[in-house]
Amino acid sequence: MTSARLLAAGPVKLRAQSLQTCRDRQVHSVVGCSNQQRNSTLRWGRRPATKVEAVSEEVVDSVAGNGAQNGNGTVPHTATIKQSTLSVHAGESGGRCKVADSLTTPICCTSTYYFQDTAELIAYQEGRYGSYEYGRYGNPTTRVVEEKIRELEGAEDCLVSSSGMNSATTMLLALVPAGGHIITTTDCYRRTRQFIQTVLPKMGVTATVLDPSDMGALEQALEEHDVSVYFSESPTNPYLRCVDVPRIAELCHAKNTPICIDGTFATPINQRAIDLGADLVLHSGTKYLAGHNDVLAGAICGKSDLIAQIRAMHNVLGGTLDPHAAYLMLRGMKTLGLRVEHQNKTALEIAKRLEHHPKIERVHYPGLPSHPDHHIAKEQMKGFGGVVSFEVRGDLWTTAKFVDGVRIPYIAPSLGGVETLIEQPTVISYWDQGPEKRAAYGIKDNLIRYSCGIEDIENLWDDISQSLEQI
Repeated sequence: MTSARLLAAGPVKLRAQSLQTCRDRQVHSVVGCSNQQRNSTLRWGRRPATKVEAVSEEVVDSVAGNGAQNGNGTVPHTATIKQSTLSVHAGESGGRCKVADSLTTPICCTSTYYFQDTAELIAYQEGRYGSYEYGRYGNPTTRVVEEKIRELEGAEDCLVSSSGMNSATTMLLALVPAGGHIITTTDCYRRTRQFIQTVLPKMGVTATVLDPSDMGALEQALEEHDVSVYFSESPTNPYLRCVDVPRIAELCHAKNTPICIDGTFATPINQRAIDLGADLVLHSGTKYLAGHNDVLAGAICGKSDLIAQIRAMHNVLGGTLDPHAAYLMLRGMKTLGLRVEHQNKTALEIAKRLEHHPKIERVHYPGLPSHPDHHIAKEQMKGFGGVVSFEVRGDLWTTAKFVDGVRIPYIAPSLGGVETLIEQPTVISYWDQGPEKRAAYGIKDNLIRYSCGIEDIENLWDDISQSLEQI
């Protein structure tokens, strides 16, 4: 057989530049050269490894005849090594092909990682050898996602998980002890509120719920309680309220209370809350980060000591991000800046036009001077986001008629993707709550949440206009 680019060598020790970089970030060498192309032991004993400098079409021939030579050495075909064993190990057990020159990050599909010997395992356990142990504790593909988000947010560390809610609940369970106290804000994602109000009380955890702009109430709550964490979205869902992060940081840090800001609606393109004083930033990666409505993911980043606590809880609870989903996030984040810039412009223009439309009662968008937190948004944000909330002049069914009348957006409960989405929160998120509970949460029957995609702005506006004409 011809093996164009294979050069026989002694055992490969991947220790220099690429491996050192991996170790610095606690990243295993799987992406650089899987498992160091080291010697492996099967029933036929140890074999010399080979160094793979490149991979040609001729690297692997069929497993047949008296022996099968591959990129990792010769696997003897003997009476003791059966076909079933070869089907598992041949071509892989001596080391995988070099993939460090791949332009895109490879998808590392493995549930576990092996060690050459006990000494290497002990070195890993003592932090002297950079690797992974088990898929729930880390993966090279997902680690690249964490590094990308960490740098985008200017954080010390990052942890990704299977959804935004998983990141939020894991963070709260990790940082809030039994009998602890949380401060949060009135306008927030329904499931976050549900977890704080129905699950955490089983642990004796209590909460103070404040208007996002009420600094006096925040000071009072910090005086009256030993607060475990302050947690708020900014902008919030669905009214896009913005909290004064520097002022909140000043008040909370004086009481040694960590601050977590959910920046899903902002993205790190528009706002870096850590630069403003936050200790942690949380994202539903499903939304703008991934950006294509095809993956569920969550992320939390910030101070390394806090992320370490959250990671320890994550390792117990699970909620691991699949490496395929991690790859989709990586692909999506390549165009994050381009998408968000377009969505910012589209949302601002639509908000301005809606504010002057006779069939619109009120527009909620932090980029408008009429928004109660416009002054905060101007100080903290480079752009105001791609979501516009507004109230139609009419009742529930008039509003529903408008929703049904648009032709471009999909009626769906999400945001931040390339497709424009529209929803009536009363129907899609709070229908089971009844009018009284919806009123208590501030959810109006005529409220619309409109998440701009990357379509042409004039097409979107013409579509909105024609639907408004029908009501």
